[in-house]
Amino acid sequence: MRNIKIIYQYDGSDFFGFQRQPDRRTVQGELEKGLYKIIREKINLISSGRTDRGVHAKMQVSNFMTESKIPVDRLVYALENITPKDIKILKVEEVELDFHSRFSAKTRAYEFLLTPTRSVFETRYITEVRGDIDPDRLYNIMKVFLGIHNFDGFRMTDCGGNNPVREILEIRCYKKENGKIGIYIKGNAFLKTQIRIMVGSALAIYFGEKEEDYIIKKLESHDPKGEKIVVDGAGLYLFEINY
Repeated sequence: MRNIKIIYQYDGSDFFGFQRQPDRRTVQGELEKGLYKIIREKINLISSGRTDRGVHAKMQVSNFMTESKIPVDRLVYALENITPKDIKILKVEEVELDFHSRFSAKTRAYEFLLTPTRSVFETRYITEVRGDIDPDRLYNIMKVFLGIHNFDGFRMTDCGGNNPVREILEIRCYKKENGKIGIYIKGNAFLKTQIRIMVGSALAIYFGEKEEDYIIKKLESHDPKGEKIVVDGAGLYLFEINY
């Protein structure tokens, strides 16, 4: 038995999310189909996390177990030629049998790109907001997320995670080129749609739609059925995974 690790990127625009779904085009589904054609084994791809529909990955990590003896260099070449153009294989390597893309990961980080003036060519890759953003002011709103919290109020009701407690290790808000704003969020792990709800809640405060203590009250209430302000995920990227 061998354990194969894959590092790759994808454009999430035309996928129905990451997780395999019947009769739906997903990242996991496309990779598993490609791997079956190469090694003729039914593969269960284990991954560092799942992204929502339309969300992208600058770095995703997966692994799978196989009896195949195909050399790694040949596997790289075959995957590059069989996967669709919106998935880019960066690296394939054989790892220890106890490596697990999800459970071995220490931290994960996302970057969210925002702009008040999105062109038609950026529609799939940047989230449009209703006005200019001062990154320092936005950070002052978002810094309450830092630390260990119960995020029951910041996940979708169909989230399968049993434990809603997560630790946010780092948040940065900064200016990028052409007036764009970046938000970097690092945590030990994330719940379904958590990042989009966190950012949507912060933007609602920023633009005066919610009171300044809106996030604090949601963190304290632990209400999984409460209001969810979900921002468009076009500008959201799984950015890095650390092991």
